[in-house]
Amino acid sequence: MYGHVARLAEEIKKGADTVEGVEIKLWQVPETLPEEVLGKMGAPPKSDVPIIKPNDLTEADGVLFGFPTRFGMMAAQFKAFLDATGGLWGTQQLAGKPAGIFFSTASQGGGQETTALTAITQLVHHGMIFVPIGYTFGAGMFEMEQVKGGSPYGAGTFAGDGTRQPTELELGQAFHQGKYFAGIAKKFKGTA
Repeated sequence: MYGHVARLAEEIKKGADTVEGVEIKLWQVPETLPEEVLGKMGAPPKSDVPIIKPNDLTEADGVLFGFPTRFGMMAAQFKAFLDATGGLWGTQQLAGKPAGIFFSTASQGGGQETTALTAITQLVHHGMIFVPIGYTFGAGMFEMEQVKGGSPYGAGTFAGDGTRQPTELELGQAFHQGKYFAGIAKKFKGTA
């Protein structure tokens, strides 16, 4: 809604772009809220990133899903998109593809872990292979001097009331996740 997930996605793309032989595409899910409601919420205009359709997922060798959190779970817009992948689920067209997640929450208690845990169920039903970052980000995972989103499940940020932007540390974790995930996806593709 306020661009936090988009900012993380841009940084993830930068990280993935450092892995030779990997092509990255950014997509956004369709907005489900009316313009009038978005205006009242102070949401900026959407970016020109293309809108994804469920079948676009079949083209990918791996997918990193990013979404904002609502009440400790992925936002309804993203859930609506995943609900539309029933045809892919029925034929298991996403089975065996590596997948990861990243997210934005309003606060530290706003779902940094529950959002990840509830999102994994979507991947499991599709037979996708969840690729967390674990503690591969090193010392950045143990930072205690500054507020930092993200977890072993994936990169993250805190949006607050929408005005707080991702910190350099959070963007660094996103860059790392992109590079790490692209390397894993490339390995999976090479073994096919």
